[in-house]
Amino acid sequence: MQFSTHLSSTVQTQQTGQSLWQSAVQAGYPAAIWRLPNRSERELIIDASGTVSTVAMDFEELPMGFAVSPFTNPDAEQTLFLKADFYWRFDENGTILASENKLSDKHPALDVLFRTAPQTARTETIPAIQLIGPSDEQQTWFEKTVTRAIRQMERGKFRKVVLSRTKTIRFDEQPDVLMLFNRLCKAYPNAFVSAVYLPERNQIWLGATPERLVSMEGDGIFRTVALAGTQSAFDSEGRPKRTADAPWTQKEIEEQALVGRYIIGCFKKIRIREYLEEGPRTVIAGNLMHLRSDYSVDMQAVNFPQLGTVMLRLLHPTSAVCGMPRETAQEFILQNEAHDRELYSGFLGPVNIFRAEGPESHLFVNLRCMKLEGQEGTLYAGAGLTEDSAPAKEWRETELKCDTLLSVFNKS
Repeated sequence: MQFSTHLSSTVQTQQTGQSLWQSAVQAGYPAAIWRLPNRSERELIIDASGTVSTVAMDFEELPMGFAVSPFTNPDAEQTLFLKADFYWRFDENGTILASENKLSDKHPALDVLFRTAPQTARTETIPAIQLIGPSDEQQTWFEKTVTRAIRQMERGKFRKVVLSRTKTIRFDEQPDVLMLFNRLCKAYPNAFVSAVYLPERNQIWLGATPERLVSMEGDGIFRTVALAGTQSAFDSEGRPKRTADAPWTQKEIEEQALVGRYIIGCFKKIRIREYLEEGPRTVIAGNLMHLRSDYSVDMQAVNFPQLGTVMLRLLHPTSAVCGMPRETAQEFILQNEAHDRELYSGFLGPVNIFRAEGPESHLFVNLRCMKLEGQEGTLYAGAGLTEDSAPAKEWRETELKCDTLLSVFNKS
């Protein structure tokens, strides 16, 4: 398959990746823009149907597109899927490097996207932000719920649970999503940065997540990670810490080990013994440090082409965003959290994107994210709880995670 468009080069040169995103949003077409970790190129798809379909995640059956899953999604059968009717890859300046058009020359979306200039000019500054929360009551509620979870773990009901909370902000005027996206790309080169427009929900989900859920690379390598444990990447005087000097408590080490053991347990369940494990090691994700272990499998060597689909259904939601045992922890979350997680702690990412070596898919856990509805943004953050958790410390961890985005958005 070759990248191509059926429009003249004159029309193509009038557009950039940024203007195409703006045109899609103004026209009400679902769209997703992203940048993979440690890469500079951006990628954009637009679904010209105007609606987002719901699919069962099966990498072998799905076309090229972008998947977005809610937190509650048994067997990944209620996943939102944006078809790649149009696909572009472009550089940091927005210059289009490659494109793919799957529609006819006469499709009305071509006029909207290629021949109509966006109606609003891009700005160079981010609007001022007003913080609408959290209140003292929210902190009290969170810490009381942490205490309740600890008591249940002490009674043996579950071993770990992840409790989340929200923080609401309001922009003085409608923010330029592409400016926010580009700032996140610059601030967090090791993260998966994305913005997803869902017109039926009137929402844009923007985030910079450090946690890979499953990847299938073009050369047939499957990858996943165990990521848990959190501390600031800076010392008490604001100086960056060295990863080699990061002090980890027993609680944080055990929390990360639980995630790793669950992944290995999934491999054993499907009789995969030929996997490579690397770690744990300390990694930096923006203003935070985490413990991370990497796992990979050569799908061709083990003759298991469906490994990505099978592992996705076994892993989601991971113990890093839910808990262990999963069913009991999820029940506690649904009964005790004061908000609907919606797409937070679900998964999202590109599916079957063409590469020279073969199609690639990369799904990440939707962490460090914001739901944008007009001028109002909802930030989400969670903390992994074990018997050794301290309520006030867990609250502070969620504050640090919210600051991952806020620290970028508040810069002039």
